[in-house]
Amino acid sequence: MLTLVTGATGEVGRRFVPRLLQWVAAAGDEVRVLVRDEARGAAFAELGAQVVVGDLRDEGALGKAVAGADAVVNVAAAFRGVPDEEAWAINRDAALALGRAAVVSGVRRFVQVSTGLVYGTGRGRMLVEDDPVVPGGAMWGAYARSKGEAERGLLALDGLDVRVGRLAFVYGEGDPHLADSLQWAGNWAATQRLHMVHHADVGQGLARLLRAPGVGGRVYNIADDAPVTAVELHQLNGAAVPAELYERTDPDPWFGITSTGRIRRELGYRPLYPTVWGAVDAGAL
Repeated sequence: MLTLVTGATGEVGRRFVPRLLQWVAAAGDEVRVLVRDEARGAAFAELGAQVVVGDLRDEGALGKAVAGADAVVNVAAAFRGVPDEEAWAINRDAALALGRAAVVSGVRRFVQVSTGLVYGTGRGRMLVEDDPVVPGGAMWGAYARSKGEAERGLLALDGLDVRVGRLAFVYGEGDPHLADSLQWAGNWAATQRLHMVHHADVGQGLARLLRAPGVGGRVYNIADDAPVTAVELHQLNGAAVPAELYERTDPDPWFGITSTGRIRRELGYRPLYPTVWGAVDAGAL
């Protein structure tokens, strides 16, 4: 089995690919990565991955990347801080072009890496995969909306077994996202929560989606067991907690809080780091 991974040099991809290479080695399977910069792909080549150089927005490069592949894991994403047009180009347009190229090439499985932000506002309880996708929120720009449309377009493709993983806020192993959280947590209410997931659990969650038979068309939340508050985010970063946090009210207590019941029941997922505090104790930040 040959699996193509896009977005291999990003924060998620560069931690996921080495794990995937370890997991497939015992089975004699192979991993291919699509990178824009050959030099940045050298580390993956040293680990045993095939490297294809090309841009996700180049449909010719996509055809070369998927040729002979049995599966695709589309990790590539344009996150916060990029112009909206770039978010649409990468998160939606390129993802759909990759899906179409996969169909033409005869790829059997396609794992789309998405985000829990596609749910939009909370529902007064934990968000589940069958909840309508109604992304919004100025803080995130076009990120959530473009990811939501990519999900919908890919799941509608004929002839492709698509499974979607919606990630909580990813952290760990030196990822700067945890420190970045203070950019907005300082403006939250003290009790406002952020649902998180460690890179190790992103890896195992995506691997379960990739390997599982009979789950085409299914969507799975991937998260830990204990969302953290704005106060805890300051504590985790060794920052003083602004007094004004305690004067604010959380406008949507269930925003971004997702249930992992489905992936637990159907795919046997159990977080290696159920809480961020466990990751702290393990030295895994």
